[in-house]
Formats: sequence, C-alpha cells, structure tokens
Amino acid sequence: MVPFRPIAMLAALGLFLAPLPDADAFGPAKTAVQQTAETRLIAQFQRFASLTDGTVGIVVRDLGTGETLSLNGDTLFPMASAYKVAVAGRIFAMIDAGALTLEEQLASPAGPVSVATLLDLMLTRSDNDATDLLVARAGGPTAVHQWVAGLGIRGLRVDSNTADLLYRAMGLAPQPGNFHRNVAAAMAADPALRERDAHDIPNIAFARDPRDTATPTAMTDLVAAIRTGKALSGRSTVALLSIMERCRTGKARLPGMLPPGTLVAHKTGSLNGTGNDTGVISLPDGRLFAITVFVMQDHKGHETRDRIMAEAARASYDYFLFAPDRGTV
Repeated sequence: MVPFRPIAMLAALGLFLAPLPDADAFGPAKTAVQQTAETRLIAQFQRFASLTDGTVGIVVRDLGTGETLSLNGDTLFPMASAYKVAVAGRIFAMIDAGALTLEEQLASPAGPVSVATLLDLMLTRSDNDATDLLVARAGGPTAVHQWVAGLGIRGLRVDSNTADLLYRAMGLAPQPGNFHRNVAAAMAADPALRERDAHDIPNIAFARDPRDTATPTAMTDLVAAIRTGKALSGRSTVALLSIMERCRTGKARLPGMLPPGTLVAHKTGSLNGTGNDTGVISLPDGRLFAITVFVMQDHKGHETRDRIMAEAARASYDYFLFAPDRGTV
C-alpha cells in the first residue's frame, strides 16, 4: 500500500503550503488528523481563489504556535490602502522614541488636526488626505519603508504616498496643485479613465509594478510583529490595535462570515480590480491568528473579492478553533 503523503498530494493538486519550522518547533510530529486538516484548509483556499479570474494570496498564522499556512504567500500584490498599517506603525514608533505625540497638531486644509485624529481617520475610514499628512510627518515613504525593513520584514516596500500611488494606479503623471481637482480634470478629459473607474476594471500594468507592493507573507509578518509586541511598546501596541478594531471599512471582508462579536483588528485596501484585508482575529478561548488576503487583477467585482476574504477568514477561524493543541513556541 502506498503511504498517505499529504504534501505530495498538495503538489499534485497545485496547492501550496508556506515553509514551516521543523516539526520539533511544534512539539510532537503532526498526526494524520493534523495533516488532513491542513490539506483541507489549503484546498478551501484554492476553491475560494477560483471564484475570481484574478490572483489570490492568503496567509494565516497562529500567533501562539507560529504555524503558518499559505496560498501564493510569496507573490507580490499591490498593497493599496493596506500600506497604512505600516504608516501607523512608523508613527507609533516615533511616539515611542519621543519624536512626536498623539496630541501634536498637523496643518491640514481644514485647519490643525491632531496626530491621534489623523490616525483614526486613516485606519478606521481609510482617509487618504489624513494618511498623506502622516506620511509626511513620518519622514516620507522611505522612512516608512525603512521602519518595516528594520523589523526584519522582507517582501514589503513603501515607495509612495497615497496621492502618488493613486496617480500611478490611474496611469497619470503626478501634477502640482490639488490632487482631487487634478483627478477630476483627468477623469473629465479621458473616457477610458471614467470607464475603468465606473466598472472597477483593473490596471494590469499597475498590478505588475513592484512599487508599493507586499507579499501576503510579509504583510502577515508586519501585523504579527505589531500584535505580539515585537514592533512597538506595549502602550503603542494597544493604541494601534484599538484603532484597527474600530475599522469601518470592509465589514463584508475578514469579519463578514465570522461569529457575531468576534474581535477583528484589521485594515483594508481597495483599488480598481484589487481588494485586500489584513489583521488579527481572536478566537473564543483567547488564542489569536493573523491573516492576510490579497486579490488582484480581478474583473468579477468587489462583491466577489469581499466573499473570498470572508470565506478565507471563516475557514481559518474554524481550522484554528478546532485544531489539536500544538503547544506554544
């Protein structure tokens, strides 16, 4: 009889597991039940990915054991507004260093606004103007990128503020003056831009541009580092996560199919043909898992992308909730 080999089965099916630490890191060797459960979860990820004509990347990680499973975990995706997690991290790191405070006022067209208010607008409503005020105060995109790299995270790059990122997504050269008026003028002058925006059509060239991208693994590394206290002080960690727990965007994404009352700290990202969500989900027994779901080059629409994210979150929730005890690392 040929022995049951789930990894070989995954390879034959075109399914992929992210590299995991040696079995000793989790204690006893995996049982057949554990291996079957992993195989089933990856197969579910593949099935969710088949809902789109684009590309899906999913990474989930148990924050207690370090167990990680993935689909296309090392593929680069446009981060869209998910990059705002990195911006917030850099701002809180500066607060930890005494370089600024939450009460500091930054000049906006509407008048002075506190850093605390801007963080809330950026993370709960994905406000782009608030984000770019914070990016500038953080020292620019390069400083945000360097903060992430300083955590030892590879595969995530921040090259632009939001305005320049959106100019590139629309295929426009950055213009001096007011971003919103410039975009409105460009849309009025170019029917193709209006068509892409109205019908949520992806910009394939933008999706293939390596700037302002991350792998799902790298984004999961970032949210995991924040949640486990490896990126920021305890006070800043609590403050950042409390804002992400109040996220108002993407209610049909990661939280969409989870049991009522499930605590989710997350940040979404959206552009034409791109939909993202990344964060940390709490289980009823207090255990936590990080999850990133990225979708790009999708023509099916935001409802399909939202469903993929919601399905992946619920399948992962059930997997980790009912997984046999693997101890802690």
